[in-house]
Amino acid sequence: MGANGVFAFNGKLEEKESSIKRMPYTKPPFTLGKIKKAIPPHCFQRSLLRSFSYVVYDLSASFLFCYIAITYFLLLPSPLAYIAWPIYWFLQGCILFAVWVIAHECGHHAFSDFQWVDDTVGLLLHSALLVPYFSWKYSHRRHHSNTGSLERDEVFVPKPKSRVPWYSKHLNNPPGRALSLAVTLLVGWPLYLAFNVSGRPYDRFACHYDPYSPIYSDSEILQIYLSDLGVFAATFVLYRVAVSQGLAFLICIYGVPLLIVNGLLVTVTYLQHTHPALPHYDSSEWEWLRGALSTMDRDYGVLNKVFHNITDTHVTHHLFSTMPHYHAMEATEAIKPILGEFYQFDGTPIYKAIWRETKECLYVDPDEGGSRKGVFWYRNKL
Repeated sequence: MGANGVFAFNGKLEEKESSIKRMPYTKPPFTLGKIKKAIPPHCFQRSLLRSFSYVVYDLSASFLFCYIAITYFLLLPSPLAYIAWPIYWFLQGCILFAVWVIAHECGHHAFSDFQWVDDTVGLLLHSALLVPYFSWKYSHRRHHSNTGSLERDEVFVPKPKSRVPWYSKHLNNPPGRALSLAVTLLVGWPLYLAFNVSGRPYDRFACHYDPYSPIYSDSEILQIYLSDLGVFAATFVLYRVAVSQGLAFLICIYGVPLLIVNGLLVTVTYLQHTHPALPHYDSSEWEWLRGALSTMDRDYGVLNKVFHNITDTHVTHHLFSTMPHYHAMEATEAIKPILGEFYQFDGTPIYKAIWRETKECLYVDPDEGGSRKGVFWYRNKL
C-alpha cells in the first residue's frame, strides 16, 4: 500500500472511497513489558465487590424488563403491543449480552482474585444463556494464545483462496451477502459450538459439547461434562417454563432476546478480527505480540458502555486479558502513545462496517511480489 491509501488486490490497484491504512506487520519496536509499564498499576487490580455490582445491575435491569413485559404488555392494544415487544427484545438482548460479557470475563479470571468465584459465577451466567462455560473458556483461551495465526487461531480463521467454498462466488453479490449475514447472525454461534463452523480445522469432528473433542486435553474432560450439565439444567428449566406458560411465552420472553445475544456476539467478534487493515500470519511470521495486536477496536455508540466496553477496548483485552473491564478504557488511553500505528480503531457505523467487511474480506493471500510471504491480507476478488 502506498501513501495515497491504495490497496493492491491481485496485482491491480483499487482506490478505496475512504482510505484504509494497513496495520504495520513488522516486529513492533516495543515489548509487552513496556506497554504494561505505561498502564497505571491499579488498572490490573480486580475488585470482587465492584465486579459483583455489575452483575447485580445487569440482572436487575433484565428482570425489570421481563417484569414490565409480563405484567403490562398483555394489557396493551394490538398496535402498541407490536411496537412494545420489539423494543423489549432489543433492550433485553443488549442487557443479556452484557451479562454474557461478564461471564466471558470470569473465563479470563478478570472478575476477582479467586478462581473458584470466577468459575462459579461464569458457569451460572453462561449456562443461563445456553453457553457451555468451561468448553468455551478453554477454546477461547486458545484463541487468545494464537490470535492472528492462520494455523492455530480458533475462530473466524480466514481462508486462503484455494479453500474458499465453490458456492461463495454465487453469494458474492448484495442478495447473497444479505443471506449469508442473516444466516451467520441467526445461527452462527450455535453452529460454531456444535459443529465448529468458522473455527480452526481439526483432523476429526470438533464439538464444544463433546468432552473428548480434539479441542480439549484429557485434564479438561470433567469440566466439559460440567459445562454440559449446566446447559442441560438451564434447558430443563426452560422446558418447565414452556410447559407451564406456553412455548409462545418462552419464545417472547427468552427466545428472541437470546437470538439477539447470539447475533451481537457474532457481530462483535467478527468485527474485532475482520478488517482490511488487519494482517494474519502463517507459522513463518507469527509471534504472539503481533497476533494480539491484530485486532480492531470499534465504536458502538452508547452500547459501548452497555457492553462493558468489550467493543472499544478489545486491543487492550488481547494484551492483558485478566484486566477487569472497568479499567480497560483508562488502560487503552495509556497505551495508545506506545502502540502508535499498531493500535487499530475504526469508527465506521457498525451497520456499514459489517456490510463492508462482508464484501471486502473474502479470503486472505500474501501480497503478489511481496517480500513477506508469511503475512496475509484480506482480498475481495473471487
